Amino acid sequence: MQKLARFLPAGFYYKTFMWPRNLWPKYEEKIREAAGLGKAPDTLDADRYDKCYAHCDVLVVGGGPTGLAAAHAAAVNGARVILVDDQRELGGSLLACRAEIDGKPALQWVEKIEAELAKLPDVSILTRSTAFGYQDHNLVTVVQRLTDHLPVSMRKGTREMIWKVRAKRVILATGAHERPLVFGNNDLPGVMTASAVSAYIHRYGVLPGRVAVVATNNDRGYQCALDLKACGAKVTVVDARASTRGALPAVAKRHGITVMSGAAVSAAAGKLRVASVDVVSYANGRSGGKIATLPCDLVAMSGGFSPVLHLFAQSGGKAHWNDDKACFVPGKPVQAEASVGAAAGEFELARALRLALDAGVAAAKSAGFAAERPPVPKLAEAVEDALLPLWLASGAEAAVRGPKQFVDFQNDVGAADILLAAREGFESVEHVKRYTAMGFGTDQGKLGNINGMAILAQALGKTIPETGTTTFRPNYTPVSFGAFAGRELGDFLDPIRKTCVHEWHVEHGAMFEDVGNWKRPWYFPRNGEDLHAAVKRECLAVRNGVGMLDASTLGKIDIQGPDAVKLLNWVYTNPWNKLEVGKCRYGLMLDENGMVFDDGVTVRLGDQHFMMTTTTGGAARVLTWLERWLQTEWPDMKVRLSSVTDHWATFAVVGPKSRRVVQKVCKDIDFANDAFPFMSYRDGTVAGVKSRVMRISFSGELAYEVNVPANAGRAVWEALMDAGAEFDITPYGTETMHVLRAEKGYIIVGQDTDGSITPFDLGMGGLVAKSKDFLGRRSLTRADTAKSGRKQFVGLLTDDAQSVLPEGGQIVELDAAARADGTTPMLGHVTSSYYSPILNRSIALAVVKGGLSRMGERVAVSLANGRRVAATISSPVFYDTEGVRQHVE
Repeated sequence: MQKLARFLPAGFYYKTFMWPRNLWPKYEEKIREAAGLGKAPDTLDADRYDKCYAHCDVLVVGGGPTGLAAAHAAAVNGARVILVDDQRELGGSLLACRAEIDGKPALQWVEKIEAELAKLPDVSILTRSTAFGYQDHNLVTVVQRLTDHLPVSMRKGTREMIWKVRAKRVILATGAHERPLVFGNNDLPGVMTASAVSAYIHRYGVLPGRVAVVATNNDRGYQCALDLKACGAKVTVVDARASTRGALPAVAKRHGITVMSGAAVSAAAGKLRVASVDVVSYANGRSGGKIATLPCDLVAMSGGFSPVLHLFAQSGGKAHWNDDKACFVPGKPVQAEASVGAAAGEFELARALRLALDAGVAAAKSAGFAAERPPVPKLAEAVEDALLPLWLASGAEAAVRGPKQFVDFQNDVGAADILLAAREGFESVEHVKRYTAMGFGTDQGKLGNINGMAILAQALGKTIPETGTTTFRPNYTPVSFGAFAGRELGDFLDPIRKTCVHEWHVEHGAMFEDVGNWKRPWYFPRNGEDLHAAVKRECLAVRNGVGMLDASTLGKIDIQGPDAVKLLNWVYTNPWNKLEVGKCRYGLMLDENGMVFDDGVTVRLGDQHFMMTTTTGGAARVLTWLERWLQTEWPDMKVRLSSVTDHWATFAVVGPKSRRVVQKVCKDIDFANDAFPFMSYRDGTVAGVKSRVMRISFSGELAYEVNVPANAGRAVWEALMDAGAEFDITPYGTETMHVLRAEKGYIIVGQDTDGSITPFDLGMGGLVAKSKDFLGRRSLTRADTAKSGRKQFVGLLTDDAQSVLPEGGQIVELDAAARADGTTPMLGHVTSSYYSPILNRSIALAVVKGGLSRMGERVAVSLANGRRVAATISSPVFYDTEGVRQHVE
């Protein structure tokens, strides 16, 4: 890959594979294969995941020395504390160093503090847990890994748990990442950060190399050199600074470690692993000539430290650049949060511990406790000299012409790629990130982004603050999909909603379908009937006698207030000012683009009181839509909205004999045509229950919708069934409802519309008011919306009356021939298709380009098997075209 690197610069896929054009699909396939980091599983995840919620006074993220100190200070003063750390054991940086606290090894202090915290009843310690997101109102999300560390045979119970922690105060003790240095071949095996080398030695008892070069620009690199020396390794320190007065360098020199000051590693060499490094002189920010080649089997590099600011930034805080420490540090907190230790840019342990104790005490006080600071641990003050920023040791020319200098080790982004992006005009760090893929790996730039930003700033002649930083987005580290899902799988993904007469439907053999979250009766088979036979029987029963549909799932929104009419005028296309109390009106709702969003009937219950009905699947969407406008654009509007879908059971009694049925159970309403006309509403008592009865129809037949409190729903349903027994009343399901409405050409939003259909496309221009404004009106005048040739709502009648078209079938010209590229121009598609028992033939609804002006034309519908079915464009109203049946005496 090193040899190919010059042919694969930043953005090569935008420039290299653009010709010949016909080969792009092959290029794309190979590029995508190379880009993948894993394969999506094709089997179900057998592990179990959970979620839990917690509240506390103080949440401390990070179990290093400052996190432990802050948690301890808050806890001993009575605060409820949760301490989160992503490692299996607490201690953080102390796990990999030789520091002493209170005159003893630092890990003894860690054990003491951990033991004291464990004894306190209101302290929870979550190890192997990562805080991956910081949301509003001090909500921090944490994933706890419970079994991944165990042998497979012992992994039982929950694998991962997501905690949603709401804290009065959050303390971020997330530490800092050590930055690598950028030099040639810095990705060779045996090249690693100095802190990683110390971790191998102290935590795992592993010596990574016996002849080591420590390349550094700060005093912390010398700690690694001392660790290596103590294990018997031969060590040379290459320090970019001309001199240092720090305590650690002085100790290193006393132990006989060779120190090359004013020098930098310019390149590493080796085949299977590092074998040597070239060292150049370095002064005044520039590299000089080569001064030595050092044989080695290990390179430990330390380019300074970058505080972990991800959670701070997600909380809304803004980081700012600190020149003295050469890193971004947290600015002013936005939420009830404080950063401590290395996360705040405090790298000196003694001072960091003091400030962490103060933060813990302040957090306890803010939670209402009379807190005092515990004794400050005794720690030798370490004298550290300032680091020297070292972003590109060997200079820009060597980065371009010499061996590759890696900035992002996972995505193979080198310094040359960033310099190329700058030369090609990319100045924004966000644009450079995307052009080069810097920071796009699973580490999200934790290791290399600061180096990359600094190299970009140098190339542009800007400062690092002027260049800025990329966005710190959650998740901090990858979180499994299973953890997010928890146990909300299958039927538990969403609540299953059932109407108050669901059990009656089950008892009477209903087959169900899912409509949104609702279980709705699909059809009621009798004596072994299949779907088609049952639907035929139900349809004919409704057309010739009486049937009843459980319509309780329709969305219902109670609207009250002096501005209720004003709201309706804004959200519906038709006017509402003159709607009388006791009357109903059908309305179309549009989105901001002028496309049909939902439809339904709204009834006026009082001067300032309405009940809006919506489609079953659109109920939540419509309520959210109305609330959004009331909260953002019309906050002064005096109107209240309440979802009452579950409060009311709705039963549609439908058919020529429906009046006789409802009259038997409701004696205080006059159901005569003149007394109770179409599209009106009456209050009454049905089977002894106070009810709202509306005369509306979604079938074209005489029909009444009976609305009763849901608690009384089953009793009223059974009373209506008993009253209709002499008329052979038939319960019917959604499939029959669809057939009945399609025979009348009534639309279903989401089936006959797809977000690109206007009222004019549906032939419903009469519902669009010309004298008032409404949401989406301006969009109806756009050139694209008003152009000719748009897809319009029509009917289709197949030449073969028994042939039922597939929904989604593409419509083409009857004799359409394929174009040169093998495709055929499409005119539209079938939206609804059924067999009509009353017409004894198939019917279909469709959207066809210019369909309203093509009545009587013959077209063809393409089937999946390549066959075409001939059909004639017709009116979408197939039955009772005069609409007389819903006004039957």
